[in-house]
Amino acid sequence: MPNTTTPTRHTPQTDQLPVVIIGAGPVGLAAAAHLLERGLTPVVLEAGSSVGDAIAQWGHTRLFSPWEYNIDVAAQRLLEPTGWEAPNPQQLPTGAELIQEYLAPLATALGDTVRTGTRVVAISREGIDKTRSAHRDTTPFLVRIAHPDGSFDDLRASNVIDASGTWSRPNPLGQAGLPAPGETAATAHGLITAPLPNVHGTERDRFADRHVVVVGAGHSAANTLLDLADLAQHAPQTRISWAVRGADVSSVYGGEAQDELAARGALGTRLRQLVATGIIEVHTEFVITGFDARDNGLTVQATTPAGTTELAVDVLVPATGFRPDLAMLSELRLELDPAVEAPRQLGPLIDPEFHSCGSVQPHGERLLAHPEAGFYIVGMKSYGRAPTFLMATGYEQVRSIAAALAGDRQAADDVHLVLPETGVCSTDLGGTCDTPTPETTDQGCCTPANAAPVLLPTTVSTCC
Repeated sequence: MPNTTTPTRHTPQTDQLPVVIIGAGPVGLAAAAHLLERGLTPVVLEAGSSVGDAIAQWGHTRLFSPWEYNIDVAAQRLLEPTGWEAPNPQQLPTGAELIQEYLAPLATALGDTVRTGTRVVAISREGIDKTRSAHRDTTPFLVRIAHPDGSFDDLRASNVIDASGTWSRPNPLGQAGLPAPGETAATAHGLITAPLPNVHGTERDRFADRHVVVVGAGHSAANTLLDLADLAQHAPQTRISWAVRGADVSSVYGGEAQDELAARGALGTRLRQLVATGIIEVHTEFVITGFDARDNGLTVQATTPAGTTELAVDVLVPATGFRPDLAMLSELRLELDPAVEAPRQLGPLIDPEFHSCGSVQPHGERLLAHPEAGFYIVGMKSYGRAPTFLMATGYEQVRSIAAALAGDRQAADDVHLVLPETGVCSTDLGGTCDTPTPETTDQGCCTPANAAPVLLPTTVSTCC
């Protein structure tokens, strides 16, 4: 059934209020640029100490997509008068380069619009809770902010755009979408790492000459495996295991030579070679049921078609994707797809059982609207648990929303997006954003920065 909600009606109560954007990643900052062009007042609230805080955590990783797909048009128009020069459109940036060469200059151009160190903990309507309907659409939003010193502020807003991403909430390693017994303790002991660790840099000693298992079947898993294989050339006692729930890993290899994004295709080719030569030991149909963390390592307990089994390792790298944190939205009237936790109208279009990122159609404000008029989830978080998000799709989302908030219904509904047929993905969820099979469970569109140019693997983490 079509969604008939409209943005919050402009009234004397809301006319002078800003549009609050949560998250200063690529999509959040692009939203601010589009709103400014439309004569509206954005305020970007970033929980981290700097823009692109989540991206900085995988800054050593190189994107699949070249610069031409990573720069929003309104952001570029805002940057050009400052003397900023666009990077080579065909080059593949690392996460750190994305911040240094694009996001940081964009934040500078946006000025006081961007506020860092401000974590949004709740969103509601001023003076009324979720149950109240009278005058709801004309009542300002109330955005509660937590500061690093422990203090709180309430910010009034005409509209709210949530571009906070999913990086802070990785999927659990256990079966049925639940943490396995012992998973929390193993993480606390440092035996389970964060996703996309810096294998060649600050975390090298954690992996060199150790037995490492990577869990997951997407591009983030692939890139960590490739990093570990490179490390093993210099630390020959390094042993690499790869555990997946599926019956085989061929879907992770992707299109290889047929992929329109050469870096992504090269990833699959190189990974296939490492598996074939036994450098990477694969454990298929491996369903984790528990962990036993000890001083001398980690025992991973699992079931397989042959029965129960245990794998003793030194450290485990999770690459099972991410899911949205919806806790701060509990006082809003949302309408989410029951399967993927995306806006209900968008959910069937992005379900990873039926779609890859290349087959998802562009979409705008109408499909992203909720019963809570004037509130939107965009970017990676808008795809919920689906792994098919494209950074460029996020840019089109916020362009359409900005047009709708400015009253330009025709521009809001005129959604369009031009990409390679194979897609240009930039996320990692319960599956991989580039691989059409539902078995892939990752987030990926980037590649280790140190990979050889000919075999440039790529993987990403939530950049939006």
